[in-house]
Amino acid sequence: MSEEKAGIEHLKPIEQAAILLLSVGESNAASIMRHLTPKELQKVGAQMANMSDVKSADVALVMEQVLVEAGAATGLGVGTETYIRNVLIEALGEERASTVIDHILMSDKTKGLEGLRWMNPKLVANTIRGEHPQIQAVILSYLYPDQAAEVLAQFPDKARTDLLMRIATMETVNASALQELNKIVEGELTGSGLPQGHFLGGVKFAAEIMNNFESAAEQQLMDHIKEADESLGNKIQDLMFVFDDLKNVDDQGIQALLREVSSDVLVLALKAADDELKKKIFGNMSKRAGELLRDDLEAKGPVRVSDVENAQREILAVARRMADAGEITLGASAEAMI
Repeated sequence: MSEEKAGIEHLKPIEQAAILLLSVGESNAASIMRHLTPKELQKVGAQMANMSDVKSADVALVMEQVLVEAGAATGLGVGTETYIRNVLIEALGEERASTVIDHILMSDKTKGLEGLRWMNPKLVANTIRGEHPQIQAVILSYLYPDQAAEVLAQFPDKARTDLLMRIATMETVNASALQELNKIVEGELTGSGLPQGHFLGGVKFAAEIMNNFESAAEQQLMDHIKEADESLGNKIQDLMFVFDDLKNVDDQGIQALLREVSSDVLVLALKAADDELKKKIFGNMSKRAGELLRDDLEAKGPVRVSDVENAQREILAVARRMADAGEITLGASAEAMI
């Protein structure tokens, strides 16, 4: 027993997190997971799915004195798929949880695809550059939107437009396509029994990718898409959520968002905002805080457009994270994305 309880150092932090979430019950685990980012959810969920034969000593180490009763449990690896599904559905809602669940529970069969998410975007671009555009589009659809945008940025304008349109019109990807992707990434298929179909891409995902481009590149890409297919371009545009759309967030949501954003970032972001949005922001601050913000804005000298856009994207990322967690409700155009 002394050997088992030598210390917690033998457990990686991600393993400790997985053991904790597997031990505290579905409701408590869901409450914790509401505060995780999509990438954190993916990572810890995958670890939970891979946990088996968890030693009671390890549970005791992780939980310490708070969860002593859980130290007697020995079957944490049993039925984890159902547990993970229930936890994620309670944390995110059934519709939003479905994609995360699919990614987590497919990870043992699509390790190649899973590995792409942790690769440098330039390396991903180089890996897929010689593949057929439809294969490239499927791979991009498996990435996170911000990563997919960085990968797309490595392609010429014409190819970028074609790939985004393929992503927007994509629906179910069959098992043979997923097998092909694993061959590309790993050289050979590492698993079997892939599902008959898997939902990737779509107009919503294309809009999320577009949200991660700089304004100039975003507008150029949208113009190209509309030239090729105006109807598709309009559908993508309708689902995009830009900084100006914060006007449509209710006052309670704006107040919650402001608590999560630093004043320095807010000042930069508002440098290019119109009077209506500024009024919305000032109207949801205390008189003192509003005065300080106005003073900071007036004192702020000329800034680079790229710095303003980066600040706005940072605030939008916080807004989307809070919307995904159910903490705020975005405007009508953004709600369709959630």
